[in-house]
Amino acid sequence: MTEMLTKETFLEKVFNFEKNKEWKFEGDLPCLIDFYADWCGPCKMIAPVLEELSDDYKGKINIYKIDTEVEQELAAAFGIRSIPSMLFCPKEGEPQMAQGALPKHQLEEIIKDVLKVEK
Repeated sequence: MTEMLTKETFLEKVFNFEKNKEWKFEGDLPCLIDFYADWCGPCKMIAPVLEELSDDYKGKINIYKIDTEVEQELAAAFGIRSIPSMLFCPKEGEPQMAQGALPKHQLEEIIKDVLKVEK
């Protein structure tokens, strides 16, 4: 299951940007964060793919969703200008951003290359 994040849960589970200037991942598992909006067509297209990935990688990565309309401060903190945008956060190293409704196989490649997680 994908999980909705608020600013409060983001600070706790991903990155506390109020406390740290440098990137410091707070999570137990690598994660993929989907920045979306309810009115966005491509966001709706990718939602079932993210649910599938959350099943495929259960216990290996967390998949979170952030509604850019509700959590405008988070969207601004990451310079989100177009949606869907996805932030891939490995346990070690810098996060990477991808934009657009990417096909499942491409998301799996990024999970493998950036998050260092195999199915």
